[in-house]
Amino acid sequence: KGARRPGFRVVHYSIQNDHAHFLVEAQGKVCLANGMKSLGARFARCVNRVFQRAGRVLADRFHHVVKRTPTEVRRALAYVLLNVRKHFWQRRRREPPVALDGASSGLWFDGWKGRAPPPGRYADPGRECEVALPRTWLLSKGWRRIGLIDPAEVPGAIRPGRGHGRHSGSSAVAA
Repeated sequence: KGARRPGFRVVHYSIQNDHAHFLVEAQGKVCLANGMKSLGARFARCVNRVFQRAGRVLADRFHHVVKRTPTEVRRALAYVLLNVRKHFWQRRRREPPVALDGASSGLWFDGWKGRAPPPGRYADPGRECEVALPRTWLLSKGWRRIGLIDPAEVPGAIRPGRGHGRHSGSSAVAA
């Protein structure tokens, strides 16, 4: 319901303890600004209801990066959908478990290498879809030219002796 409004679609997201990432499609700066304002308000209402608090949740501003190439979009998708793995690696310096992040839209992502989302606590196929289907070529088809996303990737991780290997570079799209 809140994933779409005229000229604005939330295609994927990841909610972390202290920040959130959203991949969105917007028809221009005004639609982006209005869409993010609306998304921020809905997000704040949900977080405040869950934690029985009041007040702002997201900062008054958001940071956005326009992705223009299939490689940039693929990196952004991996970064957003596998962000919890990145943070696990940063904290513990060991391989994170391959599991669906229940606070992301990974359940509805159709570009996993192997075709099905990884197992996870919230991998309920009956759960109502919380994101909009992408309409742009880059987000729907273009990035796939680079390769489907392996749930075992760790976005941004460069480990001694291993180089980048199956790990994608980091590219943040955040709100």
